[in-house]
Amino acid sequence: MSALDEVAPGVHVATSRVMMTTSTVLAGDRETFLVDPAWLPDELEAIATAVAEGERWVTGGFATHAHHDHLLWHPAFGDAPRWASAETAARAAAQRTTLAARLGTGFPRELVDLLGRVRGITGSIPTDSLPHGFDVELIVHDGHAPGHTALWLPRQHVLIAGDMLSDVELPLPFEPDDLGSYAEALDRLAPYAAAATVVIPGHGHVGHDATRRLDADRRYLDDVTRGGRSDDPRITNPGMAKEHAHMLRLASERGGEH
Repeated sequence: MSALDEVAPGVHVATSRVMMTTSTVLAGDRETFLVDPAWLPDELEAIATAVAEGERWVTGGFATHAHHDHLLWHPAFGDAPRWASAETAARAAAQRTTLAARLGTGFPRELVDLLGRVRGITGSIPTDSLPHGFDVELIVHDGHAPGHTALWLPRQHVLIAGDMLSDVELPLPFEPDDLGSYAEALDRLAPYAAAATVVIPGHGHVGHDATRRLDADRRYLDDVTRGGRSDDPRITNPGMAKEHAHMLRLASERGGEH
């Protein structure tokens, strides 16, 4: 895992050695809020160590969606409330066995036990969970996964996009395989992308090009649904050729509907 990099005032990001998964740490004077801490045991421990070395404590966390690599926690983070959209929380509870299996048989039991123990929330994150100096607007949609949530930090002009707006991954509708919902999610994100100085994807590099990434995703969806092909350079990235083939099949089965 990379060291925590400060990408905006008080906003720190670490990148896992697995799938370039990002963890976002919002650090106030003493309080810390964690978004999608991920995801190998030593990487979670490194985040906990960085928080402690900064003489801070964790006051809350948030999971952007109900996939195993975004529902993790570490005992050293403490028992601060962990939030998610209502749909994400429901799916995390209902699918705990399946999600835990995705971690592998050698994953530490204490971390498996903490997987997905999030509280569903509508509206806003309680202010006592957030560090001083941070406001968070939740953008809930069904792109990539039902109840997927992006976080907008208006003071810092940062968009934490979850598993969207990646520079290394193609659009991945996943659950459900719904191209229409994904396109609608991009529409929901568009005004925030336009206002963002920094975009943090769930997998990939932090960037300053949120609108360009969103336009690339729209173009890719248009290409596969209308023409059955795409020259998006992300197709050549690890694992993406398979996903692209799946998208082409999906577009064909849906008769080009978008």
